[in-house]
Parts: sequence; C-alpha cells; structure tokens
Amino acid sequence: MFLMVLTLSAPLPAFAAAGFCAIAYDQPGFGLTDNPKDYTASYRTQFITKFLDAVAIERAALVGHSQAGGMAIRVALQHPHRLTHLLVVGGGTALPPLPDKAAAGGPAEGQEGTTTTPTLEDMRKIMDNNFFNKALISPELLKQRLEMSVGKNFDAFIERSKAREPQGGGVPLYKRLTEISVPLLLLYGKQDRGSAAKRCALLKEQEPSLSIELIDDAAHLVIWEQADKFNDRALRFLKS
Repeated sequence: MFLMVLTLSAPLPAFAAAGFCAIAYDQPGFGLTDNPKDYTASYRTQFITKFLDAVAIERAALVGHSQAGGMAIRVALQHPHRLTHLLVVGGGTALPPLPDKAAAGGPAEGQEGTTTTPTLEDMRKIMDNNFFNKALISPELLKQRLEMSVGKNFDAFIERSKAREPQGGGVPLYKRLTEISVPLLLLYGKQDRGSAAKRCALLKEQEPSLSIELIDDAAHLVIWEQADKFNDRALRFLKS
C-alpha cells in the first residue's frame, strides 16, 4: 500500500507501522529541494503525479495538508486513476466562505510569513497562529522552523507570494468535491483559524454526502497537536 503525504508534519512512523509505504517529499522550493523556475501551485500540483511516475508508483493514497489540500483535490479531479484515497487536512480551499465574508480565505491558505527575513519572534507569531496548545511550541521547534524558513526557502516564499496562476477562473474547489470518485475525508482542527468549524458546518449543510470531521483541541497543526486522534482517524479511513 503506497501513501503520499504532502505536509511538513508527516506522521510517517505511524503510517509505516500500519503497513503503508509512506512517502513525504519536499515540494519544489521547500525543504532541501532546489528552487524551481515556476513558483505557482499549479506547477507543484503537476509535480505530484510526476513524482509518482519517477518512483514507479501507479496508485497511492494521498494526504494533503493546508495549501497542499487544494493541490491534492486537483490531482483527484484530474487523475482519479492514480489515487486510492484522498485525505484533506486543514485545506481552506475545500471550504466555502461564510456568508458575511467577501472571499474564501481559510485555515492556513495562502502564504505565511513576513516580507523580510523572519526572526525567532516572527516565527513565534506564526506558530501561535497554527497551534491551539501553545505549550507545544518549544524553543527547539521554533529554531527548526526558522532554519527551514530562511535562505533559499525564504527566497522561494517571496517568489511564491508574487506568482500568478494561469488565467481561467473556473468553479471553486469546494463546489467540485462531489465530483471526486475516490474515497474522500475532510479533516480539520476544531480551533483552526479562518472560522474552520463554521465553514465545515456550512459545507456539510450544502453537501450532506461529504465526510467532514473536526478534532477538538487542535488548530491548523492538528497532525501534531492531536497526533493519536489524527493517526487513528486517518488510518481507519485509509484502510477502508
């Protein structure tokens, strides 16, 4: 069983112990990868199936967290034959905007950061916004995240913030979820930003057939904050 995980917080040991061949790669412009020439999310979306081709994986379960949730949804819509399951975690583009909001932003959608090289103080503010339990934000975690956000990765962040997707508009992703033919689960931290819980309720009202679940006492990094609950629910879904 192959599992592709698109998140910086991949619980690979838990997935591997459950019998999956779990893979989490650094997307272009993230982690240890070289910075690409194309910084659009469309390019990173295409990279998913290209990676599967490169490692000779015909089909895999796909887990997309945050902005990668939108990319994972597009793969499921464009290449359903390549997926067995789709798990979207904290993906803002999968949720409709609230009636009193002009646009759908959402739980950790878009770019996060500053216009100048981040400091430890900047990173603390970002992590405060992503965690419900602030006690989990250790000095070691802050240092690690800062090291991942400077140098070439900060250059890539700036370029991503300026990148423009190809024109074409189209139907918002949250209106296309029922077109997905593989098993789909939408999973969010109940305290995620962007009024995630309210927007989940609105989506469920609009599309009752969708599987949408909240994990309490967790914000955007639900994979870390409630690791046991997340792993249990994710694995039960992925093995179904």
